[in-house]
Amino acid sequence: MTLNKLLIIIPFFIFSGQVSRAQEGNWELGLMAGGAGYLGDLNQNNPLEISGFSGGAYAKRNFNQYLGVRVNYTYGQIQAKDSNSSNAQFRERNLSFKTSLNELSALIDFNFFNFNLGGGTRQLTPYLFTGAGFVVFKPTVKFDDKTYRLDRLATEGQENGYNNVALTIPYGVGLRYNYKDTWSIFSEVGYRTPMTDYIDDVSGRYPLNQVVVGNGQNQLNLSDPSLNQTGYLGTQRGDFRKRDTYLFVSVGISFTFVSSKCYSF
Repeated sequence: MTLNKLLIIIPFFIFSGQVSRAQEGNWELGLMAGGAGYLGDLNQNNPLEISGFSGGAYAKRNFNQYLGVRVNYTYGQIQAKDSNSSNAQFRERNLSFKTSLNELSALIDFNFFNFNLGGGTRQLTPYLFTGAGFVVFKPTVKFDDKTYRLDRLATEGQENGYNNVALTIPYGVGLRYNYKDTWSIFSEVGYRTPMTDYIDDVSGRYPLNQVVVGNGQNQLNLSDPSLNQTGYLGTQRGDFRKRDTYLFVSVGISFTFVSSKCYSF
């Protein structure tokens, strides 16, 4: 289904007056938990790789059986290591990171079927969602029992560093089931496109002034941790794609506060 078709179908369901009596609208609260993953400079080819956990909550306003808007908070952790890659060049590059993700977003949910909690007749429905929000990320690496915040160290020689808060665009699919009265269970897979390429602290080229941590013989070059120091000035460090991607895979439970009232058209 194309975006243009959705833009036609969704308003139709919003303003449709074919049902003489239905829910005027109701509030829904939900909790979810699951996994988190990442697609970017250290994982370029596996869009379903899960590397950490996620959990979240939302408050939602259902306008009818098909359409709802929710405010969504999700926390997750993702990580990747070149040393675990099947690609020999990546193993030589030897980059790694771990980051927490704190995302706050506003999402539109669109049910495909006439869902029961809203005056409808179907207990089960697939749904789509999209929206916009903000994500706070803090890429780190651990060395010699100490954790370093990579976003504060300009590992690629960024003159002013980079912002660890970014606009993000969520989109995904889900399935919800009304199993008892006002209680429902659901599962969803949602990708996010943040307006940054530094979720993993890797984006462009190796810098002139490299970042080294540690003392004496026990040091680590965070800009170029390659096994043979092959990160020459100006050569490729990342994959040159403009943005990273992250995802949340969740299962959850929700409760809907239902109050009936006639529509007036």
